[in-house]
Amino acid sequence: MPKDNENVPLSPDEPVTRIESQSFSPELMVRCEECLRANPPTRVNCLYCAAILPTDETTIHLQKPSLRPLEKWEQGYNNILWPPPANVNEPGLSEAAALLRLATAELARILALKMPLPVARAATLEEALLVQRRLANVEIGTRIVPDAELGAEETPSTKVRAIEIDDTGIRTFQSPETAASHIQWSDVELLVAGRLVTRRFELKEQNRARSEASIVDASEFFTDEPVFELHTKTLGLPCRFSANSFDFSCLGKMKSLLSGENITTLHNRFCENARHAERDESYNLVRKALEVVWPSQQQHESIGWRRERPGKYIVGSATETSNERQFSRYSRLRYFLHAEAKTKNNEDA
Repeated sequence: MPKDNENVPLSPDEPVTRIESQSFSPELMVRCEECLRANPPTRVNCLYCAAILPTDETTIHLQKPSLRPLEKWEQGYNNILWPPPANVNEPGLSEAAALLRLATAELARILALKMPLPVARAATLEEALLVQRRLANVEIGTRIVPDAELGAEETPSTKVRAIEIDDTGIRTFQSPETAASHIQWSDVELLVAGRLVTRRFELKEQNRARSEASIVDASEFFTDEPVFELHTKTLGLPCRFSANSFDFSCLGKMKSLLSGENITTLHNRFCENARHAERDESYNLVRKALEVVWPSQQQHESIGWRRERPGKYIVGSATETSNERQFSRYSRLRYFLHAEAKTKNNEDA
């Protein structure tokens, strides 16, 4: 193998992004200030060391965001429609969809809702700023909200299992071992309702020596659980109330046999007592639009194997898809915008 391995020809299996530089003249190539390697002018980060590339008047209009799917542990930057555009012409819609790597129909669905919804989630602030700048050219305004501001990945919501209600507020319990938290009705600011949808597919395959695996059994499970989150002035995290994991004894005579009806009754009772709080039930309306930018999380796992006889055994696997993180992120976004609007109103007053 040659000592200078940078001169080795690219193999057919190399990623397409490696070949991207061949379509630009040497004058347009951008040299990374960290590793000193040449990069295509369409890139925001260096292809080799991921450092931010310098820009000038010639290359700044050629850059394109990669908008790669982020790993579960990564903190991103969300481009949120702000203000929601009233009307975008067809050429502008097509250009914006190509920039965001979305189908034109998907972007049109997001814009038609006329709400502050995410249109992109970038890995770096520079990439999010590029998206913001390019969308502004087609009269689509956005603002950048980092994942760190929402905190849905780092700090999960407090799952409440039981409560006690009185005229002043509620006392929440996470478990019999933990101390209760008191929330006054006057401290409740926002209630965000939605549904947690989980699909689980389990597969069992029989492996045989010198032959292909054959499916022995396949099962699919589906749950659709009503939930709502309560945001307050005093608690740093929202409190989540889920239909399938809550003790509804606090409802007394109003309690029914169906958990779905009970969670609705509890939600309505909260709204009646905290009259000044905002009630948000938009999640179910926008869930499909959120899916293209904040997709449901998918998890694969093994469920063990069993040997039947020499050379023959059964292997099990499961795939689970859930929108729980999507709902958490949306709930935090709604409260982030709510708190910001409230602060602005207080300053104007």
